[in-house]
Amino acid sequence: MAEPLTPEHFLPHVDKTFRVKGGQHAFRLARVDVHKLDAQEASQAPRRPFTLIFSGLPGNVLREGLYVMEVEEGPQFELYVIPVHTPAPGRQDYQAAFN
Repeated sequence: MAEPLTPEHFLPHVDKTFRVKGGQHAFRLARVDVHKLDAQEASQAPRRPFTLIFSGLPGNVLREGLYVMEVEEGPQFELYVIPVHTPAPGRQDYQAAFN
């Protein structure tokens, strides 16, 4: 994809499953957090910063790294995914941040 990814690329896929291509891990896109910028920052930024938050099963944690993620019935994206501390029992959360 030649254009920079934006929150709008991912918003239609909230609550859909993203699978690691060629792997066993699958995650639900729980939300897209869009970071607010003041007017000066917004005029200088190439895009609005945002973070994708995924939820998966606990145990067998996917290691931090660059993965091709395939959306159920949709496109695929190359994302740098990081497991994050998840205090809620019964799940493991991950993030992909875009600055």
